[in-house]
Amino acid sequence: MIRRWSIARRLFVANVLFVLLLSVVLGTAAIIDARQRTYDDAGRRMQTVAAAVAANPLVLQAAGTVSPSTTLQPYAAKVMAAAGVDFITIMAPDRTRWTHANPAEIGRPYIGTIDPALRGETFTEVTAGTLGPSVRTIVPVKDDGGTVRALVAAGVTVRNVDIAASGRFGAIIALCLALLAAGSLASWLLGRYLRSVTRGWGPEQLAQLFAYYESVLHSVREGVVLIDTRGTVVMYNDQAAELLGLEPSDVGPAAGAAPRLAELPLDASLRELFGSGRTAHDEIHLSDSRILVVNQAPAVGPFRGGRRPAVFGTVATLRDRTEIESLGSELETMRTLSGALRAQTHEHANRLHMIVSLMELGRTGDALDFATKDLELSQRLTDDIVGSVDEPVLSALIMGKSAEAHERGAELTVDVSGDHGLHGLAVQDLVTILGNLLDNALDAAAAAPPPRRVSLAIATTPDDVTFTVADSGPGIDPAIAGDILEYGFSTKAPGPDGGVPGAGGRGVGLALVRQAVKRLDGTLSIDAADDELSGALFRVVLPAPDSTAPDPTKET
Repeated sequence: MIRRWSIARRLFVANVLFVLLLSVVLGTAAIIDARQRTYDDAGRRMQTVAAAVAANPLVLQAAGTVSPSTTLQPYAAKVMAAAGVDFITIMAPDRTRWTHANPAEIGRPYIGTIDPALRGETFTEVTAGTLGPSVRTIVPVKDDGGTVRALVAAGVTVRNVDIAASGRFGAIIALCLALLAAGSLASWLLGRYLRSVTRGWGPEQLAQLFAYYESVLHSVREGVVLIDTRGTVVMYNDQAAELLGLEPSDVGPAAGAAPRLAELPLDASLRELFGSGRTAHDEIHLSDSRILVVNQAPAVGPFRGGRRPAVFGTVATLRDRTEIESLGSELETMRTLSGALRAQTHEHANRLHMIVSLMELGRTGDALDFATKDLELSQRLTDDIVGSVDEPVLSALIMGKSAEAHERGAELTVDVSGDHGLHGLAVQDLVTILGNLLDNALDAAAAAPPPRRVSLAIATTPDDVTFTVADSGPGIDPAIAGDILEYGFSTKAPGPDGGVPGAGGRGVGLALVRQAVKRLDGTLSIDAADDELSGALFRVVLPAPDSTAPDPTKET
């Protein structure tokens, strides 16, 4: 049954038992202390009374007479009534009583300790006498020579002392009950708060729920990042660590101090999103090597007082879109090659129609001469590109872009210098870089007045490989030069998608180029083209590939 109790109920019962035990302990200690103080007060009062009686010259005078009781008994009775003591016993040094509260005890020996008083000392003790247990003080009566002539004992019974102490017990018990009531009320209020926070669950249920959540966080394919309102990363799972390039995060007491957003090596756009706490739906963010789709929503707890919810922070989920974009890049390459084949087919059909027409007109020599020159031109273009670029995929890409440029009324020139090949570089990243740069250059050249030209220069050295793409278009406005590489920024007119960033290819190409260049540890710069082209010039410098990598052009 106890295992089903909520944390609030367990805490309430534990606090009530603790306050009850604390009240009992403190109350008992207070009662003992109050009793002891009462006894000490009684001892001091008896000492005062006994000392006052011993200092009266009447006692010393009566001690030298034949019948001291005749003088001292009335005096002792008067002092007892005035001082509120139970007895005053004046006795001889041999214990013989001269006075007593019970006259029948006069002349009998005193019951108690008198040795310290006979030595001239004053002392207090608790002992049993003829009236029962009592608190008493014995004071010696000395003559001028210092000889003890009599002893004075003043006392009060223990029963009367306990009655006086019990008057304090009521206040102590009332204070303990008030402490118990206040502790119970505080426990109830704290339990009510915990019940609202933990939703009435017990520690076993919370432990089981935490184990489930931890397993889910580490098993899902999406990255999950939990951030509180102070900008502290409470937790992130293994997938988030992989996507963001972070160290694996532990969960639980061994996790240590949670890092802050400023301490993590995050991209600026991601840090801004996580720090703002705003709601995000399928936002695209580029890291050093990945394209991430990010969703973010506030982490809302139970309502406080029925008015407003408690916001603990935000929960962000991340999905990797890099593979999808890579497939899209490959698809775009295939579309380029398909377009090149379509353009070549169209051109071939026109030329074949021209040859057939010449032959029908009986101009066989002209037809043969036209076919020979066309074949030589096509073959020379193919030989130039394939012979210059030793990467077959890039050769196919450049040939496709050349055919596309011819179809759009532009001219693509390729200049390759250097004896070092391109094998060893990531072909997929090269396709992303050159494909997007050539597409943008062709778009810019096609929108400009003739002559429409695009140039591609590839220079290889032992240290690096440089790709330079220039066009005869209008160029890039310096005011937007710093934004043109950002994801979602585009200078093209909105398409059917309404110009949504990232949709329909708008604002994606150059961002992917920048990411690919950064992934290859290269640099990307934007300048104005030379006087001949007068458009934009993009220069990409990549580290030279590993010379030990196999050359795909020499494979059999």
